[in-house]
Amino acid sequence: MKYTILNGNNSEENQSFDEHLNELLEYLKSKGNEVFYHELRKLNLLYCTGCWGCWVKTPGECLFPDDTIQIRKDIIRSDKVIFASPMILGFPSALLKMVQDKLIALVHPYIELVDNECHHFKRYDHYPEIALVYQRAEDTDEDDIEIVTNIYRRFALNFKSKLIFSKDINEPTKELANALNHY
Repeated sequence: MKYTILNGNNSEENQSFDEHLNELLEYLKSKGNEVFYHELRKLNLLYCTGCWGCWVKTPGECLFPDDTIQIRKDIIRSDKVIFASPMILGFPSALLKMVQDKLIALVHPYIELVDNECHHFKRYDHYPEIALVYQRAEDTDEDDIEIVTNIYRRFALNFKSKLIFSKDINEPTKELANALNHY
């Protein structure tokens, strides 16, 4: 299996989050998986401007090149993508959202009806399954988790995929990996 892990931790001081993700990374590798790991705070990331250039002028690629070029390549080659972030004011980090927005280039601008909803056409034959791993803040409540989970469920639907789970980073590494793969 191939995995892409997107570490949306925006704070170098939050070492516990990074340590948990590194444990998951090493566990997945120990099972013979290939893992692409992106520590977003260390990358050159630009916001999506909504210009639609990735659909019209340079299909599949953003007009404003940044490190999401490699992220998109890794994602489309993966079987599963793990979006991981501490919760900040009830939502994952802006770093994770920046990357998520730039994934729009991985689908076509054309629309089709799916279960009476408008969704984009596929650009590729294969899209990875999605998992959300979060770290609760002191003010994170169950409503926040439900809202974020539903947002990622809807994202997965338009991404021609499915959300496997939405789980707290504090679950044991082996349980997170089991939920990903049924080890």
